[in-house]
Amino acid sequence: MTVSRPGGERIGAGAAAAVVAEVRAAGGTVVATGGCFDLLHAGHVATLEAARQLGDCLVVCLNSDASVAGLKGPDRPVVPHGDRSRLLAALSCVDAVMIFDEPTPDAALTWLRPDVWVKGGDYATGGGEPALPEAELLRRWGGHTVVVPYLNGRSTTDMIAAARADGVGGRRTGAGVDGVTRGAR
Repeated sequence: MTVSRPGGERIGAGAAAAVVAEVRAAGGTVVATGGCFDLLHAGHVATLEAARQLGDCLVVCLNSDASVAGLKGPDRPVVPHGDRSRLLAALSCVDAVMIFDEPTPDAALTWLRPDVWVKGGDYATGGGEPALPEAELLRRWGGHTVVVPYLNGRSTTDMIAAARADGVGGRRTGAGVDGVTRGAR
């Protein structure tokens, strides 16, 4: 299913509502995921691409700047939510982005009522149904949670710590998405 985006708008509750309504009207599956997505990296993109494959649309619930600061500390986010939302919306696997101010996406999820809530494999517990805090909420309307494979070695917090350790303008070496180690140039 191809989701149409009137006027190309993909950010905000209105954009999310339009996408969800279109998919539901066609009998499709609504998938949502959420997070801070501060310093978008390959691990984020892999999670988003995998999430989109699970349904007919993907809505990203994005923590606002205030929400990120409350969760991660006063030095975060590095990238403001206006920029983070535009970066996410530019990805072909993302159909809409909505920003929420609370510490958890519970209110956004209750409003969206997605069929599937997806998180990256860093949330995996090794058991059956993922132990995501949102699982109970989704069960209220028949939704379920899925944990998709995690791309090891990708962490915004680690990236920020490495950048601070290197100082301004430092360049890290490390494995690329293909696993090939590259050095500084």
